[in-house]
Amino acid sequence: MPNLKVIISGGGTGGHIFPAIAIANAIKKKRPDTEILFVGAKGRMEMTKVPEAGYKIVGLPIMGLQRSLTLKNLKFPFMLLKSMRKAKKLVKTFKPDIAIGVGGYASGPLLRAASAAKVPTLLQEQNSYAGLTNKILGKKAHKICVAYEGMEQFFPKDKIVISGNPVREEMVNIDGKKDKALAFFDLESSKKTLLIVGGSLGAWSVNEAVAQAISKFESAGIQVVWQTGKLYHPKAVEQAKGKESWLKVHEFIQRMDYAYAVADLVVSRAGAIAVSELCLVKKPSIFVPLPSAAEDHQTKNANVLVGRNAAVIIKDNEVREELGEKVIDLINNENELNRMSRQMEPMGFRDAADIIADEAIKLAIKA
Repeated sequence: MPNLKVIISGGGTGGHIFPAIAIANAIKKKRPDTEILFVGAKGRMEMTKVPEAGYKIVGLPIMGLQRSLTLKNLKFPFMLLKSMRKAKKLVKTFKPDIAIGVGGYASGPLLRAASAAKVPTLLQEQNSYAGLTNKILGKKAHKICVAYEGMEQFFPKDKIVISGNPVREEMVNIDGKKDKALAFFDLESSKKTLLIVGGSLGAWSVNEAVAQAISKFESAGIQVVWQTGKLYHPKAVEQAKGKESWLKVHEFIQRMDYAYAVADLVVSRAGAIAVSELCLVKKPSIFVPLPSAAEDHQTKNANVLVGRNAAVIIKDNEVREELGEKVIDLINNENELNRMSRQMEPMGFRDAADIIADEAIKLAIKA
């Protein structure tokens, strides 16, 4: 059987990069001889994270359109044309058997170049609401792997495969990790634990809401693991002084499997991968969607779970007033926590990366 050549394109945030790496790893496990090339956006996170995972990456000079009026937008059409030319050249020289798009700035030019060269394409749509780029790319894609039901409103039904979103391997099984996780965070097993995560950069409004609720959490006897992100971290350290025994402040949590293992309740943004991980680990959640997300997709992601009575949603502009009371009401309601956990379980996909890898290999072999 000849060696397969695969291009994986996309990135911009961890939510695109880590699933892309998971897909690459799954393909490599099934076909160790596969040659994989990543294509990302110059200056973005993928340009360091992908090589750290052991894969080659080439950067396109692509940039996103700013939503506010700015001179940067004048550069966009020139950067897009330059990126399309480079993508076309990459496809011609690398000669992939398949191109996979995971979302992010670089996916558009690369998948369009691959389609024009008659290379099979596979699209991975992470959200419950497809963005404009993926809607356009989906018309010519051979397969579209999705995480939610009802995506035929955006894509041709016969191309859709419900795969779920690939998540970090350590999240696939957190059972049995709680004792180690309690020791890792220096927490008490007898107390309820709240986990707050706002993405790698944090979430300022959520952090402010947590700060306002510290005295309520202390009175309720709740212990808190608080990932603040870089910008808010110094302020949070000051706010936690004298409370370090129960209020654990982290700029970034490396062992998210341990964080989920100790959590009775999670407060999180509603990015696609965060939602997928929380469904997989079955942790009751309060979602605070990022209001500036494209097409308000975080609210749409969260509402899928709210519609199943599997999660609670608080608007970003209401989180400062509502978070403290909502957390205390919910974290002490064991029946409600158990019910939410059961409702999340059907939406957790353990083998998403394997499903996507299988679809990609089938398309590549047919080519």
